[in-house]
Amino acid sequence: MDFAPPYARRGLEHDPQWYRRAVFYEVMVRSFADTNSDGIGDIPGLISKLDYLEWLGVDALWLPPFYSSPLLDGGYDVANFMTVLPEFGTIDDFQELVSQAHARNMRIVMDLPLNHTSDQHHWFQESRTNPSGPYGDYYVWSDTDEIRQHIRIIFSDTEDSNWAFDSERRQFYFHRFFSHQPDLNYHNPAVHSEMHDIARFWLGMGVDGFRLDAIPYLYESDEGTGESEPETHEFLRTFRSFLDTEFPGRVLIAEANQWPSETAEYLGTEETPECHMAFDFPIMPRIFYALRSQQAEPLQMVLAETVDIPPGTAWGVFLRNHDELTLEMVSEEERQALYGWYAYDPRMRVNVGIRRRLAPLLDNSRQELQLAHALLLSLPGSPFLYYGDEIGMGDNIWLEDRDSSRTPMQWSPDRNAGFSDADPGKLYLPVVQSLAFHYSSSNVETQLAQGTSLLHWVRNLIHLRKEHPVFGVGPLTVVSSDNPSVVAFVRDMPIEECKPGESPETLLCVYSFAHQPLSVTLSLPESFRANRVTEITGGGRFPSPNEQGQLVLTLPPQSFYWLSLAGIKASVA
Repeated sequence: MDFAPPYARRGLEHDPQWYRRAVFYEVMVRSFADTNSDGIGDIPGLISKLDYLEWLGVDALWLPPFYSSPLLDGGYDVANFMTVLPEFGTIDDFQELVSQAHARNMRIVMDLPLNHTSDQHHWFQESRTNPSGPYGDYYVWSDTDEIRQHIRIIFSDTEDSNWAFDSERRQFYFHRFFSHQPDLNYHNPAVHSEMHDIARFWLGMGVDGFRLDAIPYLYESDEGTGESEPETHEFLRTFRSFLDTEFPGRVLIAEANQWPSETAEYLGTEETPECHMAFDFPIMPRIFYALRSQQAEPLQMVLAETVDIPPGTAWGVFLRNHDELTLEMVSEEERQALYGWYAYDPRMRVNVGIRRRLAPLLDNSRQELQLAHALLLSLPGSPFLYYGDEIGMGDNIWLEDRDSSRTPMQWSPDRNAGFSDADPGKLYLPVVQSLAFHYSSSNVETQLAQGTSLLHWVRNLIHLRKEHPVFGVGPLTVVSSDNPSVVAFVRDMPIEECKPGESPETLLCVYSFAHQPLSVTLSLPESFRANRVTEITGGGRFPSPNEQGQLVLTLPPQSFYWLSLAGIKASVA
């Protein structure tokens, strides 16, 4: 499989706001490609697949943790922030990855779990054995576990307390996640200095930014909820200032599973910036709800919610990632419906969510996979794809915890799906062998040979999105319709967002979640009433709106249109 382009590498383009138009791709080093036949993916393996990712249309890679770790939580239990886990490669390998990615005009964003470490980290070992030493106050210790009982337990299905007793120090330590992940004490300025040094270490190698894992939980107090406390935002403002001063052009991405109005606080203000991007969590479960309920209203309500964010910031949107599909941001009634539709087997559930990949969630329905991807790629902000979803990879619910959706990438119908030359028994996780998603039929090589495959379809849509920058930087205006199964919105590009050579454009995106064909009448606002309506995926002409701004469309089941609106009263000067 040769994806090398016939042109010379351009190298990394200078664009301080590159992240606002980027297509991100989450790739777990451990799961992507194994080059030394030990059954574990490694950094050289990822390097060997960069041409494929460039061909796909990826602008930036998000790498979950590859630090030294006991791997009790997928690497988020960090034992040393400044080393690479030996089975993944070396620091030199990582530097080569950054260099090779940049040569292809692709950025590298890595995870930075600020909130906690592994209990194997030398800071914690020193803290528990030498309370009066330099690391004694690096963690949150207490003589009793009866304080801060009002702070909610996040992993309620595995942990019954946020406190754990340490037999060495004879005190309790605080942990918001697993008990083997003690929380760092951000009331200690030395911890701040450590995190600045860690960031400086990786940024000095050319890393383009960090996803800040579990950012709301840095601080806790006796009075607060342990989430989004004021000191957390103070720390982020200082961290952003350090980044802008020493490494301008790098990006911070906030992972805060909250409502957009609350998450937007992690973007700061124009005068006091914090992160450059933040994930938009509430949209995701409502997409899945609409696909089964055929009701677009819950999704439309979230899309219509207006949240002002500072200039130059952006949302990150996604369908799936390495974590469970969280259902914390829906009502109890919606949650039970989603469980019934998508996680009917208790093994499919974890925490307050569903531990399944995209294609199995959607019963491998090509219509639904296309509809979901089209919606993702047209939402405000930058889309984050999860490795393997472009080929409709399956999962394995018989594996523990969230490993069900972290199985090896499927490259070919050969042994181990082309992931590794190792004996199959050596693989860190088995490749998917279920009937519907067997690696022999669901893999990159097979889909490359099929011009109508999901892989080619997703790639074509990614490249179409890149031809229309309005998807990255234009605001969204919901358009009313007379059919409850339809959601429609306009993406309109302000002239001030145009780069040299670009012109403002206006696109109407229409999605039908109905399981049968339908007709819908859209009522376009006066400023978007067009003289010419063109479907951009194929160039077909559509009827124009009438004098009242009504546009009548017919849509097949679970389908969409991306329509260019031309000859309109521009909404911008």
